[in-house]
This record gives sequence, structure tokens and C-alpha cells, in this order.
Amino acid sequence: MKVTEINPVELKVFLNHIYEYKKGVRQMVLYTTNKKYETFAINRLKSQRIPFVIQPVDEERINLFFGKAECINAIRLMVTRPLNLLSPEEDFILGAMLGYDICAQCKRYCTRKTRTRAS
Repeated sequence: MKVTEINPVELKVFLNHIYEYKKGVRQMVLYTTNKKYETFAINRLKSQRIPFVIQPVDEERINLFFGKAECINAIRLMVTRPLNLLSPEEDFILGAMLGYDICAQCKRYCTRKTRTRAS
């Protein structure tokens, strides 16, 4: 079994996201991290019974989605490819699910949709 050195400083944001989720501040979280922390993150989420999905980003990083079961079930259906390949509509929905500013999401959507039409 490969032993990975855990650096608490690098995982501080992850642990804060879990705290905010447990307190109801967030319904869902997207956390991108180095693959070397994958086992630690999975064990922490499983021990707290928090639903999650892992999406590889590249050889070194993963996207870790976690939160309410209904949100994670939607992520399983929607996020089936790299995030930069999501349609403008999928990108908008994902941003809304993550709690991003809706007006900023609307602006991003319109910009992406305009670019898509121009192509």
C-alpha cells in the first residue's frame, strides 16, 4: 500500500468546505486537488457519510464534487466530460448548483452562448 504524506496546510480548504457543507452554508462543493490526497479525501467524506463524485482532471489532479445526494446524482448525469467541454447551459446549471452569483452566471452564459453562435 502506498503511504502518502498528508500536508494539513494543503488540505485546509477541503476541510473548510466540509465544515461549511455540514453547517448548511453550501449544498454542494467542487474541490480540485492533487491526486495524492484522493484517499484522504475519500476516507474523510465516507466517514462523514457525505456523497461525492470524483472526476479526473489530468495526470496529477482530480475534481472532487461533494454535497447533498440529489446534487451529486445530478452531477453524475451531467458532468460526463471535462468541465471546459460543458455546454453553456450545463456550465450555467453547474455554477448555480455550486452557489455562484446568479447574475454573474447569467453574464457568463450570455458570453459563452454568443461565442458559440459566432463559431
